[in-house]
Amino acid sequence: MHNALSSYLPSQRNVANVNVHFHVIADSSGNGVVPTMVIFDQMDVLNTAYSGTPFIFNLATITDSVNDSWYTATPGTFAEFEMKSNLRIGGAADLNIYLTSPAEGFLGWATFPSDYASNPTDDGVVILNDALPGGIAAPYNEGDVLVHEVGHWVGLFHTFEGGCSNPGDFVDDTPAEFGPAFGCPVGQDSCQGPGFEGLDPINNYMNFTDDSCMFRFTPGQVDRADLQSAFYRGL
Repeated sequence: MHNALSSYLPSQRNVANVNVHFHVIADSSGNGVVPTMVIFDQMDVLNTAYSGTPFIFNLATITDSVNDSWYTATPGTFAEFEMKSNLRIGGAADLNIYLTSPAEGFLGWATFPSDYASNPTDDGVVILNDALPGGIAAPYNEGDVLVHEVGHWVGLFHTFEGGCSNPGDFVDDTPAEFGPAFGCPVGQDSCQGPGFEGLDPINNYMNFTDDSCMFRFTPGQVDRADLQSAFYRGL
């Protein structure tokens, strides 16, 4: 697999256009309705965050559904399966985003490119509707929850993957990090000693810091996302 992946060199590609399908789920009491302008704002945040990458996200469709069980669905439940089975649009290169209000405090979750072949119906991103720009889920209400989850969808792991051990997130230019960072702990250095150069990547979109603290992907992350998406999604 490594040799096959290595043939998808980032330098060979210029643009990866992604059609985006938003699925707005409300409950029978009217909770969860999302104005179209908020989705436009979220698309702006998404494309700004990925402006230094090959990915361009194009809003293709918006669907609206009313379903109490889908509205509070959590990962791996029948409600999630039913929601995605009924609503998902397109193939491996289509990004389906489900706006819900998950139980148990979930902000969102996503599938990875390598998951698609074994379970195409499950592919996509689910996020809390209040984490959209202007929502009430502060400090996670500037749109970066979706930026983070789309990072997984294009093949990125958390910056703290594996803690202070190799191979971590499989990206060489994200310093090792013992665990997730919260808030905006400037100067934090949780992995020290030989081979652990660099402060924790608290400003990275693939961390857990506040939206206001996140503003970058590294070149290595861009290359990994590019390669993973080309190979597994045909982007």
